[in-house]
Amino acid sequence: MDRPIRVLVAKPGLDGHDRGAKVIARALRDAGMEVIYTGLRLTPEQIVQAAIQEDVDVVALSILSGAHGHLLPKVVDLLKKEEVYDEILVLGGGVIPEEDIPELKSKGIAEVFTPGTPTTVTIDFIRENLKRKQ
Repeated sequence: MDRPIRVLVAKPGLDGHDRGAKVIARALRDAGMEVIYTGLRLTPEQIVQAAIQEDVDVVALSILSGAHGHLLPKVVDLLKKEEVYDEILVLGGGVIPEEDIPELKSKGIAEVFTPGTPTTVTIDFIRENLKRKQ
């Protein structure tokens, strides 16, 4: 890749807590990635449009509200509908029960990072999996 990795960090739904999203956004930026943070309370449609407009490589979705089973797959479905899913690595993070993670992965979320995951793990995952996707 001849440009920095571009990551959209987004908070889908009505979740009003963004400390974790800001922590990961800063860590990705410090690792040399370009980060676009969209702010709170976006719809899946708004997130997908931002991802397309910003020409991102990664969409990192942070959610604490419990609506992860609906909202994260909805973003994946919309990326597929716009025919950009194959070009974008989609990640989830936040308070997501371990038992829900396999279902999210089966619906197109590449990985889910729960509280306490070192930011270096997320950074390494992005770098390794973008290589495979391209």
